[in-house]
Amino acid sequence: MKWVTLGRICSLVVLSRSSFVYAESPLNKNTKPLDIRLFYSLHYAGEPVVSPDQTKLIFTEYYYDQDQNTDTAFVNLVDISTGSVKAITPNVVGESYTAIDWLDDSHIAYTYNGSIYSKPLQESANGSVVFTPPWQAGTISIRDSLITFISSVYPDSNMQQTSDRRAQEKKNVTTSAQVYDNLWPRHWDSWMTLRKPNVFSAPLTRDEDRWSVGSEINLMAQLPVFHDPLIRWHADEYALDDQGKNVAFVVRNPADDMAAKTNVDVYLVPTDNSEKPRLLTDRYDGIASGPVFSLDGRYVAWLQIETPGYESDIKRIYIYDIEAGTSSSIARDWDRSPNSVLWSSDGQTLFAVVPDQGNVLLFAIDVNSGERKQMTTSGTILSIALAGQDRLVLQLTDQDKDTNLYAIDTQTKELRQLTNVNLDILKDVYVGDAEDFWFSGALDEQVHGWLIKPPAFDATKKYPLAYIIHGGPQDSNQKVFGFSIWDSNMYASAGFVTVMVNFHGSTGYGQKFTDSINRQWGGYPFEDLMKGLDYLLEAHSYIDSERMVALGASYGGYMINWFNGHTKRFRAMVAHDGEFNSFDNWYATDELWFPEYDLGGTPYDPKSRKNYEEFSPERFANEFSTPTLFIHGGKDYRLGIENSLSPFTLLRRKGIPARFIYFPDE
Repeated sequence: MKWVTLGRICSLVVLSRSSFVYAESPLNKNTKPLDIRLFYSLHYAGEPVVSPDQTKLIFTEYYYDQDQNTDTAFVNLVDISTGSVKAITPNVVGESYTAIDWLDDSHIAYTYNGSIYSKPLQESANGSVVFTPPWQAGTISIRDSLITFISSVYPDSNMQQTSDRRAQEKKNVTTSAQVYDNLWPRHWDSWMTLRKPNVFSAPLTRDEDRWSVGSEINLMAQLPVFHDPLIRWHADEYALDDQGKNVAFVVRNPADDMAAKTNVDVYLVPTDNSEKPRLLTDRYDGIASGPVFSLDGRYVAWLQIETPGYESDIKRIYIYDIEAGTSSSIARDWDRSPNSVLWSSDGQTLFAVVPDQGNVLLFAIDVNSGERKQMTTSGTILSIALAGQDRLVLQLTDQDKDTNLYAIDTQTKELRQLTNVNLDILKDVYVGDAEDFWFSGALDEQVHGWLIKPPAFDATKKYPLAYIIHGGPQDSNQKVFGFSIWDSNMYASAGFVTVMVNFHGSTGYGQKFTDSINRQWGGYPFEDLMKGLDYLLEAHSYIDSERMVALGASYGGYMINWFNGHTKRFRAMVAHDGEFNSFDNWYATDELWFPEYDLGGTPYDPKSRKNYEEFSPERFANEFSTPTLFIHGGKDYRLGIENSLSPFTLLRRKGIPARFIYFPDE
């Protein structure tokens, strides 16, 4: 259960409409507020893609044009040594050029209007079409004479056959009915179809400075059970080795009722399909993710959750020796759960991106001993790329820093900024840093939080409080300049003292702390949030206890509904796609393993039913009395629309001010 993002306006509705808590905080003469229009004019630096000679990189720069209501993307080239940046595709409002990979050290590949293009590095050079797939293709990688990608095709069909069949279906359509005989009729924001994501490879041929693509090979075709048209499995991700010899792909193991299982596996397969895919994760029925090859192609590492049914268990690092056919796990004494790993150039180190006490940091792990070395100290790393023997490129953000690319020397830990995509836009704009604080929470354990002060802060004045509650619930508030929901800088810039608490169940504080939320949804987290509020009001006289608002999405929205039945401390609240009735939601949600593990079983089992009842906000409907803004998307299949419509109805029926904002297509 993770975030659901509902449009560009959702995160800011409380700022524009809740006038009864809005702050009046003067700005410095040369400081502008980070208001909504300014926020959505910001540019975003995408993941770095490093050249084969590791001297250059390309990345996609994204931005949104509010006047034309359209997204734009273009490709930049960066010299890693000098930091010089230049656009090498057109930057035209409403058009999308997205970086894919390098064809060689002097040519890149990018996508535009559904086709793959090649282009020399000269800014004035034109692109040439390499491949126009007959059916949608994504997650593309290129190695010398090979291209790989994911495409959703019908069982036993190639891309052209899928395109032809779909065209025929549209032509002959007589009904919109869809038939399902097992679970996973829908997932996240889409209804399942017979088309399933498969991993393909195809030969890439060069004739001077022009490339062309041959017939594709389905690398999953030799998995017989995957041909069942009624089972809605899907391939999640894959990795291609530098030699273009092997692919490691991640796929959910087909089962009749996949909504109740977390069995996600890693397979290894030659790119020429000369052997059947080799299962690497047969020892565990938990979620596997993030495969990555060593540079010499001999080893593949991945992250493995070992506990079946528990998506928030610790991720262990596994390494498979392709030549020996053996696997092992390293750093098992480490009480942290990485987001991703990457091999060093010599294969002796794995670099890991790891949540740690409200940051997402870089660690270097010795492959042989498992010993760790912390490489960064603050901020949130989104992705990393190898750029030499002692150099990485990081996609990095922080509370007071928008997302940009940085080079880090892995020997000295020196960090050097390469890009600054919002240099002009953020000039003289207030962006506050996050101050951390600790307090004694549930179980008398220390709980961590962040506080961001408004501009022109004066400790002798009173300020309203914005209390932002994270989702997950096994997630955390991190030091990040966000580009989606609940960007804390927005609330601080509007004059709120903005606070985020990483309550029991949050990640980055040890697995025991994360596990503690099991069967405690409205227990320990609520206690932490109330004790955190007590601590803040006692420690900071500038917080106005009469002007406090609470906001949350997903589990955060659940907690807003829980607040409404358990506290009168807030003047207003915002619930974005939050759970209201724990019983009803189990029967309609897409991923059953999540509530079944966290709440100890199913709601129809008398032994576990009590857990659903104890922590269902609807049980306390009679106590709801705080004015609340509800926001929901029609395509949120994790938490259906009734979870917002029901408490909205409840408050309005009681005569309490409430507003419901509905996004039918999001």
